[in-house]
Amino acid sequence: MKKMLITIDGPAGAGKTTVSRALAHRLNYRHVDTGALYRAVAFEALAAGVSPDDDQALERVCEDMELTFASDGQTQRLLSGEIDITDDIRSDEISMASSLFSAKPLVRKYLLETQKKMGAEKCVVFEGRDMGTVVFPEADVKFFLTASEKARALRRFKEISSSGGQTLDQVQKDMRTRDTNDSTRSIAPLKPAKDASVIDSSDLFAADVVDIMIQMIRDKK
Repeated sequence: MKKMLITIDGPAGAGKTTVSRALAHRLNYRHVDTGALYRAVAFEALAAGVSPDDDQALERVCEDMELTFASDGQTQRLLSGEIDITDDIRSDEISMASSLFSAKPLVRKYLLETQKKMGAEKCVVFEGRDMGTVVFPEADVKFFLTASEKARALRRFKEISSSGGQTLDQVQKDMRTRDTNDSTRSIAPLKPAKDASVIDSSDLFAADVVDIMIQMIRDKK
């Protein structure tokens, strides 16, 4: 099988991360969670007291950042400088903030070059929201993974239930708000690429979705 660059876009809770990791493992490819990069920008900006509307301060935050992925042998970790921020960027506050910061042109410009470098050698699965439409329109295979709002909210609720945080209704409300922000922004809105294969994971296990993707990749080849 030739070296390929594969993109998986979709809304929160659709199962992108689980599926992308599993697909990359099956193909022996690298996996890149681009959402983590945008979360990192939001995390560092908030830590510095910078709002999404302060372009000058936000540009300084981006210029001072050095983001790298590293493996601890089992999972992929995200470092900002020498600090592991993998767990810090998964809070509900950062989830909502990243949607706002990711709509800023200077943030997208800053991360675009980083993502392009990561994809240069192919053999990689990128997950995100605009991988197939903006960052890698030339990708060899594109997927758009979706699910019903109810299914996505339930998955997210199960992920955070152990922390005793939000109720299911609150999770669904926040998800609806983020969906609206992501799909209606003027820059790189969340939508399937015209040549992407759309998969609804509402009633599917992650392994089933990966099997479907593997078959589509083989058919594409």
